[in-house]
Amino acid sequence: MPDMTENTPDRARKRFPGISSRAYEHPADRSALVALRSLSGFDVVLRKMSGLINERSLRLMFLGGTVRVGEDQFRNIYDMVRDAAYVLDMPEVPELYVRQDPTPNAMALGSDHPFIVLNTGLIDLLDDEELRFVVGHEVGHVLSGHAVYQTMMQILLQLGSRLAWVPLGNVGIAAIIIGLREWFRKAELSSDRAGLLVGQDVDAAKRVQMKLAGGVRLGEMSSEAFLRQAREYDEAGDVRDGILKFLNLLGQSHPFAVIRFAEIDRWARSGEYERILAGDYPRRDDDGNASVSDGVKEAARSYRESWERTADPFVGKVRDMADAAAGAAGGLFERITRRDSGPAR
Repeated sequence: MPDMTENTPDRARKRFPGISSRAYEHPADRSALVALRSLSGFDVVLRKMSGLINERSLRLMFLGGTVRVGEDQFRNIYDMVRDAAYVLDMPEVPELYVRQDPTPNAMALGSDHPFIVLNTGLIDLLDDEELRFVVGHEVGHVLSGHAVYQTMMQILLQLGSRLAWVPLGNVGIAAIIIGLREWFRKAELSSDRAGLLVGQDVDAAKRVQMKLAGGVRLGEMSSEAFLRQAREYDEAGDVRDGILKFLNLLGQSHPFAVIRFAEIDRWARSGEYERILAGDYPRRDDDGNASVSDGVKEAARSYRESWERTADPFVGKVRDMADAAAGAAGGLFERITRRDSGPAR
């Protein structure tokens, strides 16, 4: 592994010693993962996947068919991934592979030693600061432990109907894939925050979303107009539009670009981002003491705040029912926590 102590940011970006992924994880990410794990048959799938996820085989596939970045290959990107690992105080620098693929995409795969794959379509689309945000985004996936679930989703999508051992057959696998995609869309919001912490350039983070939506002609686009577009999407016309938005997302692995743009803008303005920059953030050393029930409550609070902000009439129709479900989940985790901690002394 590269020596972390020799790598320092090439401009005045702050470093976050010992930062926990809890610092940037979107509450909806954690809530969706809790819901995913509660799906019928998920535990069976996870056990089976542990046997199918051969990290060595995956790495060999990319080692043989792509370009591994390093001192002599894609040195600029190599410096970016080292820098991202330095800023987020990662214990090791993830390997990064460049794959010839015009689709602008990237992913983190693996379990014990996750690695990053970056498509050439994304490299060709972005400038250096925008690419730094994307690399930081993927390093955020690694720090959060998302890579194993992303690998699981990729394998399930490839194997599809051949997974006859899944409970309820194709119905069961479809439900789990839908659940994984719903979680991953929320996980993308977390990793966008990680990318912002790495690059510390809000404008570059926003430009990435604009380019993913409209290509390289930024001169023909406006960040203010794009944000207005995000608000218009959020407001929707009526309940039917809200349902259609929900259905449109089912097959998507990522949230729509306007949603990600608006979330980055909101988080950058919320005060959380500035607090982390100032050194006020949870540490990994305290992860073992983090409260699961508090996490569920935080997710429920986040959902309530987002519901209060949104003008989507479909969301309004289900608000009360979802609030009740979130409250029930919080109560359940409180009871589980009390039971696991044993009788009061």
